[in-house]
Amino acid sequence: MNFKIGESVSVLDEDINGVISNIEGQTIIIETEDGFDMKFLSSEVIKTKSLSTQLFADVDVSSVINEKESSPKHKSVRVKPKERTLPAMEVDLHIHQITTSNKYMSNYDMLNLQLDTAKCKLEFAIKKRIQKVVFIHGVGEGVLKAELDYLFGRYDNVKYYAADYQKYGQGATEVYIYQNVKDLD
Repeated sequence: MNFKIGESVSVLDEDINGVISNIEGQTIIIETEDGFDMKFLSSEVIKTKSLSTQLFADVDVSSVINEKESSPKHKSVRVKPKERTLPAMEVDLHIHQITTSNKYMSNYDMLNLQLDTAKCKLEFAIKKRIQKVVFIHGVGEGVLKAELDYLFGRYDNVKYYAADYQKYGQGATEVYIYQNVKDLD
């Protein structure tokens, strides 16, 4: 192996690194990292490169740094565990949320409007592949809730149950829509 003065080298069977300070035939004099001169045979020494020059020998470091600094920063948004389970869609069926005026509507008309709204929103959720929908119906006498139960029962790909009590109380029903109807057979 050809050695030159100034090259970085390591000694094979010892933990000695340094720079070649002189060459006398087959004997190489190494100035160690501690500043001592030591003599070794050329067969006991190998050339070394610093770790950074081995890893990044063909990489222009300044271009990498510029690229890193110019790239836009992406912030990850942390979603709390409770928010992951929230339904994607809420439908408030209180009559004042559906229409601007119910002054001239009978109870029958209001109930039909609420049921039509629930049916349209459920069809929309099925079409858009939204898995969970909460229908807020209120407590009242339970007429709307009973009609909603009948409506939801007519769908094969739907499961419904009382919504989260802490958030909605007793006045809401959560509907889970199965995306693949074949799984239910």
